[in-house]
Amino acid sequence: MTANAPHRTTTPRATDRPGDESPFALGLLLRRAHWHAAAVMGKALQPLGIELRHLAVLIVLVDRGPTVQRDLAAATGSDKAGIMRVVDDLERKGLAVRKSVPGDRRARAVEITPQGLELFDAAHVAAEPLVARLVAELGPGEPEQLTDLLTRFTYPAGGEA
Repeated sequence: MTANAPHRTTTPRATDRPGDESPFALGLLLRRAHWHAAAVMGKALQPLGIELRHLAVLIVLVDRGPTVQRDLAAATGSDKAGIMRVVDDLERKGLAVRKSVPGDRRARAVEITPQGLELFDAAHVAAEPLVARLVAELGPGEPEQLTDLLTRFTYPAGGEA
């Protein structure tokens, strides 16, 4: 092997192209799918004046009810500073409020407002036609199959995510 010749390896190299067989192929494909879906969902939210990071917090609040900020950060994969900015945005827009937590003077729970619930419902209505376009290339039953596979991949039966 000369100094100018590329080093050959038996392990395929990640290329981020369809059909890539490298060990990174699945992760790269999931990243690209996330970017695509996030762009489509972002378009649905744009007319409502919020972003996906705002909707992620509203989803947790609708699901869990009032939630302390550290739990919001964990549930949305955000950090402490990031979740504070999102909650600040939601409060400024009248979509959520911070309330004191009885028994803990430092903790603040975030609660969705009636206006936040209205916007949450409007976001789902706005997303419907875009989701249909997102999965338009899939055949009958495949959107449900994709959802099932991604759910099992994300939430394995053993509880390890």
